[in-house]
Amino acid sequence: MEQAEFDTKGSCIRWTEVPGEEPARVYVHGLGSISSVYHAHVAARPELAGRRSLFVDLPGHGISDRPEHFGYTLEEHADALAAALDAAELTGAEVIGHSMGGAVAIVLAHRRPELVSRLVLTEANLDAFPPPAAGSSGIASYEEDAFVDGGHARVLESVGPMWAATMRLADPRALHRSAAGLRRGSDPVMRTIVEGLSVDRVYMQGELSGELEGREALEVAGVRVVTVPGAGHNVMFDNPDAFVAAVAGRL
Repeated sequence: MEQAEFDTKGSCIRWTEVPGEEPARVYVHGLGSISSVYHAHVAARPELAGRRSLFVDLPGHGISDRPEHFGYTLEEHADALAAALDAAELTGAEVIGHSMGGAVAIVLAHRRPELVSRLVLTEANLDAFPPPAAGSSGIASYEEDAFVDGGHARVLESVGPMWAATMRLADPRALHRSAAGLRRGSDPVMRTIVEGLSVDRVYMQGELSGELEGREALEVAGVRVVTVPGAGHNVMFDNPDAFVAAVAGRL
């Protein structure tokens, strides 16, 4: 396990790392998740093995610190992730981001372009104010203190067992602020950023999640959009073969 300070008060973002060749692959989890849980099983596949791989837990999640003073906006998450990559002495990494982690990866590429050579996004949030059915919307519908004082427990009961298993390890206040930040989106918004980037960009959409809004504009901008058969939001679990192919660049 490695760590790097991401604020001026000694709070640390942490990650586990597998040595290998560069460019490194940096895996970033979604809201209420943990990077190694969602990505270690695919990073170990023969098609992806041999590359330096970092499984980073964003602030408030997993093994990283969860300071109460931190805002947990997309920009702050991206800056914390940048601190991890700086400490790991990385530039030009391939960043693989799931859901909120994809949004953070997009903002990272905008704020620190030298750190990112490629983006592989799995159902990343591209727009502010997602529909009410989105997990972030449900969490952010609570006032922060109400979520901490009981809403967190109610949400854990309502989500599936897989998400609950990692969400219960996230700090409730950090989880709520992260959800609220995700709903607000970045400035400029993530979709605008990703359409304007020049690095290689792949976007995976699970077939069971429905058609990706704005797909044609993304493709015109050079984003390779892949609809993954038989997969929902968690493509890496539902169709690991397709996920591995996308990360390996063998679509």
